[in-house]
Amino acid sequence: MATVDGTPEGASSFGPSALATPANALTAARLLLTPVLLVLVLHRPSSWPSLAVWVLLAGSDAIDGWVARRQGSTRSGAFLDPLADKVLVLSALIALVVKSRFWWVPVAIIGVRELVISVYRSWVGRQGVSVPARPWAKVKTTVQEVAVGFALLPFTRHERWVANSILWLAVVLTVVTGVQYLLDGRKVRRAV
Repeated sequence: MATVDGTPEGASSFGPSALATPANALTAARLLLTPVLLVLVLHRPSSWPSLAVWVLLAGSDAIDGWVARRQGSTRSGAFLDPLADKVLVLSALIALVVKSRFWWVPVAIIGVRELVISVYRSWVGRQGVSVPARPWAKVKTTVQEVAVGFALLPFTRHERWVANSILWLAVVLTVVTGVQYLLDGRKVRRAV
């Protein structure tokens, strides 16, 4: 049952400037546990422990999004959640390049796109312009996470084409959503 403001009954609501929220705590936990994942991937890349930690960390993104929607989105969460996604995914991708599970070129393309869009978001944000991410950006992140998952899956250890095919699909989505974001930002800035 919902209250008058739409929040579920019994759920606390946080204002947009709140920092100490359950969703932000989950996001911080993802950031803090990323080094554990890296140690596992660098030690035994295609293993059940590496995959289990990956699924836990990647899956917690959906949980913290659900918590944020239930208890109120915040500006800090809007910044921290995508940052945690990028740190987690890029760290895993780079570790898999180090372990020769992925070729460095697609990972570099993804990394450059994420850097360019992060700098662009910061730049337009300082101008007071907010450019919301499109739903395809979430699909892009999910496909990147699936590529990492298949690289870590022991069953596909010797079938690297599976994870690499998914990674290249992620590269296409990464580039397309990056261009969309830049075009959307340009359109919003012109309208201001």
